[in-house]
Amino acid sequence: MENIKRRYSLAVSTMTEYVSTTPGLYPLPDWAKDDLSDLKGHQKHDLISGDEGEEITAAYDEAREEVIGVQEEAGLDRIVEGQLRWDDMLAHPLAVHDAVETRGIVRYYDNNNFYREPVVQDDLGFSGDVANELEATAELTDGDLQAVLPGPYSLSDLATDEYHGDEAEFLGAIADFLEGEVDAFPEIETLFLLEPSLVESAPEDGQDERASEAIDQVASATDADVVVQPYWGALEEKVYAHLLDADIDAVGFDFVANQDDNLYNIQEYGATDDVALGLADGQNTLVEDPEAIRDRTEWVEGQLGVTEFETVYLTTNTETFYLPYSKYQEKLAVLAEAADLAEVTAA
Repeated sequence: MENIKRRYSLAVSTMTEYVSTTPGLYPLPDWAKDDLSDLKGHQKHDLISGDEGEEITAAYDEAREEVIGVQEEAGLDRIVEGQLRWDDMLAHPLAVHDAVETRGIVRYYDNNNFYREPVVQDDLGFSGDVANELEATAELTDGDLQAVLPGPYSLSDLATDEYHGDEAEFLGAIADFLEGEVDAFPEIETLFLLEPSLVESAPEDGQDERASEAIDQVASATDADVVVQPYWGALEEKVYAHLLDADIDAVGFDFVANQDDNLYNIQEYGATDDVALGLADGQNTLVEDPEAIRDRTEWVEGQLGVTEFETVYLTTNTETFYLPYSKYQEKLAVLAEAADLAEVTAA
């Protein structure tokens, strides 16, 4: 594996910038949960399909405006749309696509959440659903906008293919689809590609390189900084080494779920110039102290010796839709304050 190791970036003359953000996928405000339950119902055909009516659209619009305000009030450095319409978590961009049939309920990895199985039955042409969400967000904030998408490997892993007939070709089609979606985005500062399947369903030999190439393709569709965020553990060594070959700005590390193996990967194979540190628990209602997050950040950096990152994104390790709404709000405020504390300490 020596030939795919990557050298550390020794940016000793620059000062690290600390950026507070999240992987998106927020819980609905309590009022919106109640209103939308009445408006949408609880059956499979009642879930979001991309052509919801005016009342449902208005409720989501109001909820979006609220979560943008929550982020601004907390002082987050990056503002996300929140993905409140995403009934199907990461599978949403496919679940609302005309070329996709959604079928039975499938467990979302190994937790107690579920999504509709998206079955691709035709060519995945342009959708624009996520771009429309971002356009609406851009109109509501002057803050730095961050887009959130499932990464191509995770999206292909969660979906079923009944059209292409070949695993590599299907991954390529998903990458083509996401590339087209990203190309339609309004101006964004950062793009988070969420890739939990790189951990939960690790690609095998050959597949790991194709996954990296697919991520590279999607990342190349934007001039924004691109962060690839795996979570629920640490990447296998070879998967991580191949991921570093992609033209991305940062890799995310879930230090809540696995501290030792994530540190080992960075120490053994190096890292991108920027890094995302998942130090706040996106699934636990216990709210961390900002000082504790700051101290954990310093500890991680101290373990890496001479390496100095240009940008450190401080984030929850996972999406936060698992949390009660009030706890999610508190977590955002903690991240924002921790980034401020880290900046002061670094200065």
